[in-house]
Amino acid sequence: MAAKFPVRSTVILTVAGIFAVALPILLHSFYIIDAYTVLILTMGGINAIMAISVNTIVGITGQLSLGQAGFLAIGAYGCIFFNLDMGLPLPVAALLGAVVATIAGFLIGFPVLKLTGDYLAIVTLGFGEIIRVVFINLKSISGGPNGRQFTTELKFNNALAYGVVTLVLVVILALLQNFLRSTYGRAIKACREDEIAADSNGINIFRYKMIGFVTAAFIAGIGGALYAMVVGMVLPAAAQFLRSIDYLIFVVFGGMGSMTGSVLAAYVLTALQEVLRFLPRGLQDGRLIFYAFILILMMLFRPQGLLGMKEFSFVRTWDAFVALLKGKNRKKEASNA
Repeated sequence: MAAKFPVRSTVILTVAGIFAVALPILLHSFYIIDAYTVLILTMGGINAIMAISVNTIVGITGQLSLGQAGFLAIGAYGCIFFNLDMGLPLPVAALLGAVVATIAGFLIGFPVLKLTGDYLAIVTLGFGEIIRVVFINLKSISGGPNGRQFTTELKFNNALAYGVVTLVLVVILALLQNFLRSTYGRAIKACREDEIAADSNGINIFRYKMIGFVTAAFIAGIGGALYAMVVGMVLPAAAQFLRSIDYLIFVVFGGMGSMTGSVLAAYVLTALQEVLRFLPRGLQDGRLIFYAFILILMMLFRPQGLLGMKEFSFVRTWDAFVALLKGKNRKKEASNA
């Protein structure tokens, strides 16, 4: 008997996705929020894509990687190269930039994934620094230390940039959630929980680690291409390890293993950094200290992150909302009786 297609869940998730994409654009169109707010939301979306990339390795595969910013830089410069130098359409160039990042992840994964723990973190950190140095010296593609400009419509149209970034984020999140519920996703989680038990059940540990690593590299490449389109300038410093640490902080703050938690944390921390910019002049130098203090408090009182290992469900939220409305109606009918 064929499995029933989850029409109701699909409709609810589709409406939620359309709402997330359209609401800020409508608010901006009616001058309720300004272009700066839309830009912050756009950068939050790019950071959320990178947080998903890191969480795919750290939270799902169970490997500590500090080189995701390197894949972002590869995706960004790849997009610029295929669009400006090769003359390909922008969507095709973005996709090919992500493919190049995926190939780099595949090539790096073979020697790297034989390591674990701190050794893996150090090697991936070195990978990001190698990418940074390569792009500094590869002036024909990267423009050297001063970077390379990339003018697109997304740089000047904040509403369009937000719509594209958020749409891509929603699609990535939906596809990845379905992937994690598949046989491959469950095998990857089994490798994370207990490699010995997974191996004894016939799961190829290296193969599924590689699948998780390459998937994360592809997502980071997509994030890099979007970053290049929105910011309009890519520097080799985009590959430095401090950026990878920032993305790792999003994952820890949101909850390792929770994709929706990482997305929520990326938006919250991106907005928080911008809010702290408007502190009084005498407190400007302490902005980053205050940001770090908030993170320390988070780790002390909720070390598992905002959502822990749980995922936010629009379907369950909608069901709870409907049940609440029905309960209120019943009470109202009972009082009128």
